[in-house]
Amino acid sequence: MSTIAIKNAAVVVTMDPEIGVLQDATVLIQKGRIVEVGKAVQVPEDAVTFDAKNSVVYPGFVNTHHHFYQSLFRGVPEVQSAKLFDWLTYLYPMWAKIDPDILFAASRLAIAELLLSGCTTTSDHHYLFPAAAPGDLIDAEFEAATEMGIRFLGTRGSMSRGESKGGLPPDSVVQTESEILKDSVRVIDKWHDPSTFSMTRVALAPCSPFSVTTDLMQETAALARDKHVRLHTHLAETMDEEEYCQETYGMRPLAYMESTQWLGEDVWFAHGVYFTDEELRLLAQTRTGIAHCPVSNLRLGSGIARVPQMLDLGVPVGLGVDGSASNDSSNMLHEIQTELLVHRVKWGVDSMDVNKVLYTATKGGAQVLGWDRVGQLTPGWAADLSVWRLDTISSVGFWDPVAALVMGGRFGAADLVIVNGKVLVQDGRLTGIDHQGIVNDAKKAIRKLKEN
Repeated sequence: MSTIAIKNAAVVVTMDPEIGVLQDATVLIQKGRIVEVGKAVQVPEDAVTFDAKNSVVYPGFVNTHHHFYQSLFRGVPEVQSAKLFDWLTYLYPMWAKIDPDILFAASRLAIAELLLSGCTTTSDHHYLFPAAAPGDLIDAEFEAATEMGIRFLGTRGSMSRGESKGGLPPDSVVQTESEILKDSVRVIDKWHDPSTFSMTRVALAPCSPFSVTTDLMQETAALARDKHVRLHTHLAETMDEEEYCQETYGMRPLAYMESTQWLGEDVWFAHGVYFTDEELRLLAQTRTGIAHCPVSNLRLGSGIARVPQMLDLGVPVGLGVDGSASNDSSNMLHEIQTELLVHRVKWGVDSMDVNKVLYTATKGGAQVLGWDRVGQLTPGWAADLSVWRLDTISSVGFWDPVAALVMGGRFGAADLVIVNGKVLVQDGRLTGIDHQGIVNDAKKAIRKLKEN
């Protein structure tokens, strides 16, 4: 693995509280790690160098919630103005046609867009296992992530409560509890690497309180803790979900999670829009994380999560793009700027600032995923970063370069993205990957879905 030097950067945003923000600095990378960050870095003669004198360097962004397969279902006309339950009910039968080739194409498309928008670590919540699909369907995601080079936490999701048992999804896309638990063990044993700088990890992720039985929630929690992996699910996303939990379980969503042993620093929930003051304090006390998905929550009219209050209380919070069928992109820049703006409208202009947004997009997200030594540019940490030019039409004129991406939002593709010490994006294009091939494979998969 080559030595890499990013030289003379106009600004390096380290997200390390001791190092802070550096000007006219160099970042030195060796063997997939940050070796040195500073102004007087000695660069070896054989190093691959990049001149960043007109650029700002950030830690790679961390995406804490996604659904890769939905990248092939953007802007479906019939649900462009639907709320969550109606949106799901319409799309489930379409999603039931997914096979490994379709999932592989969708995953590559999602990962490509994430990388180009500066994301270097991503999770994915795959809970859809149609009856017609092979048992190892989810492996297509890990294979795509490995090929593309992104740091990946894949969650083995599940749905066991179909329509016949009072759930929302059709029975054609749910599995038995024994099938789910057996394959969960297989996926962990095959793909989970708990080492500090690993490239693939696994979490277990029943889909939601309205698509999974209580027994499966409890058994999944026990299995995850036995295998030392994390737990993830959707929670408190809409008022419909709250009403469902009250009617079905006789309690609010978070109380239901607590009753099934689903609180703790090894757990993170997607969305978390509807929490009371007492529930926020419980999340903070138990160190239970939240994947904040502002664009999806706005797109579906679900609501605005209480993120400023969460951060004030010390709840772990990271950003998530959610699935492209409710976003409709995998663009971290879009998510970052939306987080800044939506909370200012809801809670006041001083409720969300640039530093808070960058925190959730980097080290906050890494904390939610439990990934140590990821999310800041510190010697000895993972060499995951993105570089953005400050001399383009969209970026020139920012008096505060640290705020450029957060306030400017749509800067196009990153100039340079490095993951684990490898250059995956250069000059705004993926390296070693056929851009058009990703597009063509995605279009082919969409035609296959429409034919079915």
